[in-house]
Amino acid sequence: MLPTLYSFRRCPYAMRARLALDVSSQGFRVVEVALRDKPAEMLRASPKGTVPVLIDTDGTVIDESLDIMLWALRRSDPEQWLAPELDDLATMRSLIRHFDEHFKGHLDRYKYPNRFVDADAKLSRSEAVISLQLLESRLQSSSYLFGNRVALADMAIAPFVRQFSKVDPPWFASLPLPNTSRWLAAILDSPRFVRIMQPNAA
Repeated sequence: MLPTLYSFRRCPYAMRARLALDVSSQGFRVVEVALRDKPAEMLRASPKGTVPVLIDTDGTVIDESLDIMLWALRRSDPEQWLAPELDDLATMRSLIRHFDEHFKGHLDRYKYPNRFVDADAKLSRSEAVISLQLLESRLQSSSYLFGNRVALADMAIAPFVRQFSKVDPPWFASLPLPNTSRWLAAILDSPRFVRIMQPNAA
């Protein structure tokens, strides 16, 4: 019997969960959720109805993506995602929190302005770029955000930068963020990211 992960392939929150489960080599069963027809068992476990949701074999429910990452990595962390070369876990979590709270809000208003009464897509796009400049600065002296190997922050943040880059790819490519573009491409082209993006039938 394996833990069950309710996921949606293109959701950045679900991507980060799948990445951590993959690197930790935790066995798990994926249920690809059709967002317009969410499984009753998922809604019973997590009434808020958002993915990802992990149900462990003992019935424990984890329905926050970063908590799923930490759950997996605390069981097995062979690439030391929780122990970066530079700084520490607390510093990584602070940067992740900025992207979850600030960058993601502006990303949504940029990508889906019709969903927000007060949305100013151009302003939100500019605010999001300010956040990306934080990454650009960190990446000037290392291949990844916290050293020359992947760590938790890279895989927690990259799915959202990916989503931002796909709204207007030519414009994104024109930004003076060469280090961030290189970093993002390295993650998206990695065998692990390609693997976790393989389609699963809903």
